[in-house]
Amino acid sequence: MEFLAPLNFNGLIIGLFTFIIIGLLHSLIIKVEYYWGIKPWRVFLAISIISAIASIITPNFFISALCGILAFTSFWSIFEIFQQVKRVKRGWFPENPKQKS
Repeated sequence: MEFLAPLNFNGLIIGLFTFIIIGLLHSLIIKVEYYWGIKPWRVFLAISIISAIASIITPNFFISALCGILAFTSFWSIFEIFQQVKRVKRGWFPENPKQKS
């Protein structure tokens, strides 16, 4: 059983958190676009910048990796919020009747 001795679950844990972060931000993008449109894209940019800086200055590898993942996922969310507008126009998602086009 020597080949099982140095088990390292860090990669799996980081992968799990990546999956969770992507899933949460995907759901958040849908809600944000529905209620506020594309206006909050700057918030996602700020989260990206703050997370990137945190990733650089954090000495713990695990926390640094999660901050880096959050940074790039938030950055990708900026693109996705604009894509969500197109999805709503195609009828794939409901349009907020209170929101101005």
